Amino acid sequence: MTQNTGTTRGTDTADTTPTPTTGDDAVASATPIDPVERVLARAQSHADVHVFGAQQGIGTAQGIGTAQALQDAATVAYGDTDGDQWDREERAALRRVPGLSTELEDVTEVEYRQLRLENVVLVGVYPQGSQEDAENSLRELAALSETAGAVVLDGVLQRRPHPDPATYIGRGKAAELRDLVAAVGADTVIADTELAPSQRRALEDVVKVKVIDRTTVILDIFSQHAKSREGKAQVELAQLEYLLPRLRGWGDSMSRQAGGQVGAGGAGMGSRGPGETKIELDRRRIRTKMAQLRHQLRDFAPAREAKRAERKRNTIPAVAIAGYTNAGKSSLLNRLTRAGVLVENALFATLDTSVRRTETADGRVYTLTDTVGFVRNLPHQLVEAFRSTLEEVGEADVIVHVVDGSHPDPAAQLQTVRDVIGDVGARDLPEIVVFNKADLVDDDMRLVLRGLAPQALFVSSRTGEGIDELRERIEETLPLPAVEVHAVVPYDRGELVSAVHEHGIILSEDHGPDGTILHAHVPAILGGRLAPFAI
Repeated sequence: MTQNTGTTRGTDTADTTPTPTTGDDAVASATPIDPVERVLARAQSHADVHVFGAQQGIGTAQGIGTAQALQDAATVAYGDTDGDQWDREERAALRRVPGLSTELEDVTEVEYRQLRLENVVLVGVYPQGSQEDAENSLRELAALSETAGAVVLDGVLQRRPHPDPATYIGRGKAAELRDLVAAVGADTVIADTELAPSQRRALEDVVKVKVIDRTTVILDIFSQHAKSREGKAQVELAQLEYLLPRLRGWGDSMSRQAGGQVGAGGAGMGSRGPGETKIELDRRRIRTKMAQLRHQLRDFAPAREAKRAERKRNTIPAVAIAGYTNAGKSSLLNRLTRAGVLVENALFATLDTSVRRTETADGRVYTLTDTVGFVRNLPHQLVEAFRSTLEEVGEADVIVHVVDGSHPDPAAQLQTVRDVIGDVGARDLPEIVVFNKADLVDDDMRLVLRGLAPQALFVSSRTGEGIDELRERIEETLPLPAVEVHAVVPYDRGELVSAVHEHGIILSEDHGPDGTILHAHVPAILGGRLAPFAI
């Protein structure tokens, strides 16, 4: 059976053809090796592993070696620019130092276990004419894998009209992938799609290592980064929804219960059928746990709605910051409000919603909400599980849509986020498109980005470029209060004048003999309090 065209390698790997062993080599191998030399040699061998994207890798037209979905270290704002980020210390408290392994090559007399980062190889399939999109997607998958805690050794792409229904890349290419995995020493293969359970099992049978897909990696990142009770419950529900159709049997262990009603143990003569198998028991327990989580998430809703209702009662406008993951939403929130929200050069660093209070230049109060980031091919389980978080976008008055201006494919970011915004019913809300990381964008690229969104703003959370223009645009876009009033407020009712300054828009203000003369737009509740003094 002929495979459809070849495999495009993501990186250049060294020739792995074995070299014949000479007599001198055989003698040298028989002599004892100094333990220190062995440790140093092993550290050097780890250092020589070709890591994905570290040299001339996939899609070097942009001249970027590392995974392009990640920010450069220079683009992350610290210190006085965005407040104190205490969560960074906790998340960065444990880091792996490579090259310090003293692992024995041959362990014969002791049981030996170790904890190590997974070494992974990425694989993707793309049709004719979409190689650039496939390379960008594979780079993003590399960034996701690094965020999840893996080391990406290599990445391969295959061009074929449709993924193979059996092994995703076809049996011949699966055999080539098995040889690549063995050559680089990988222990996991990650597919750049959501694999069907049968595809995952068949590919594992060929490559002989663990096979996971893009959805599994995203769920794993969410599980690591969720901090609040609601966030953890949402992630666990999404994981169980993904796991339920992918349970696998392990031979006789899936039929442990004998069934029937004969004998005290239910295993009497004949036993009247196998009864409930182990896999059926696991499925029932997962469904029960999912029902408990859904009930728990419903219990969180009243508190969230009460906070939202309080803001509506006080007619405080809400601005939601939405955008692609790692586009700089939290950095922008910190720059606008000095919120001190966690900022990290990683995908999905922020999962829990953060709401901060701020004011316009004329004293009006409004809130800024940092939401969870989006990504292409976002698992539908997460969209459903995080629907309560995404409600903050749907209930907002204005959406600040943040796009990474330095990303190789900003158009895909725009489309992905707008699709999710449409799913939560917020497509008709006023939208302010912001191209962040403007300090990394040259003039030619700005012209291209301007063509994507002519009314967009260019800002930099790191340098502060465009922040003042963004504040002005938000103030202009915020909705006007509903009621227009002409009133003379007595001087002993100064609290009403203060409320108008805080929640309304004053068109004119003067002081007469009987009180303060106001012409303003105010919320309906405040308009009712001013009605007795109307003129």
